[in-house]
Amino acid sequence: MRSKFKSRLELTGIYLVIFIMFLVIMYPLVWVLGISLSPGTSIYNASIIPKNASLEHFIWLFTDKDSHYLLWYKNTLIVAVAKTILSLIVTLAIAYAFSRYKFVGKKNGLFVLMLVKIFPVLMGMVAIYILLNLLGLLDSLVGLTLIYVGTSIPTHAFLVKGYFDTIPRDLDESAKIDGAGHFRIFFQIILPLAVPIIAVVALFNFMAPFMDFLLPSIVIRSPENYTLALGLYNYVNREFGSNFTHFAAGSILIAVPIATVFLYFQRYLISGLTAGASKT
Repeated sequence: MRSKFKSRLELTGIYLVIFIMFLVIMYPLVWVLGISLSPGTSIYNASIIPKNASLEHFIWLFTDKDSHYLLWYKNTLIVAVAKTILSLIVTLAIAYAFSRYKFVGKKNGLFVLMLVKIFPVLMGMVAIYILLNLLGLLDSLVGLTLIYVGTSIPTHAFLVKGYFDTIPRDLDESAKIDGAGHFRIFFQIILPLAVPIIAVVALFNFMAPFMDFLLPSIVIRSPENYTLALGLYNYVNREFGSNFTHFAAGSILIAVPIATVFLYFQRYLISGLTAGASKT
């Protein structure tokens, strides 16, 4: 009886901790949703459960002539899709080379990947600004996309390399005996088996431009090139911080494409993260 009571007590404690964490995570989201549905423009008159809930702020984002929300959304989607595709191509190639080939500097290369992961992107902001200015890519979505791709490669390449290491090399050898070349092995054997980690990396790459404010604020200057985070911030700042209801509505809609991609790839996420981290 004591062991049964102890197990129930432990289970209750676990559920209690999970419930508290759920409240901590959900409270800001529910609060923002309540603000977005509250009439008026002031945050002080808003509440979690608005008395006169309205969709006027969401409608304003898409219909008002002063709103550039659709343009910001389009820019962010372009950057997110381009970043995802380019990052996947480069990351998969680098990870496959480090996982399957032996070459001079392989150990040093892995060390450099690990070392680069330690330093935050903020340390290179001045160098990034100067480089983009020299290349004529400052204040452009192309320059912003290239910076996103470059900064994501070290972490994701190391993660994918760990996953590739878990795929038996006997499959490669068997394919070579049957006459398959390196490209055929990569595309027809390795990639189909690596779908979980590819889904994880694709999701991480797609999410970043929607939530990042730091890089766009340094690279982008023209309002027509704003991403969502930068556009919403400058909109509220221009309005002297008094139009948070529109800001909240725009923030809620940012979650739509991220949630869609997450739901599509969710069955791969757990297996991709655990397998990729189990062996390096």
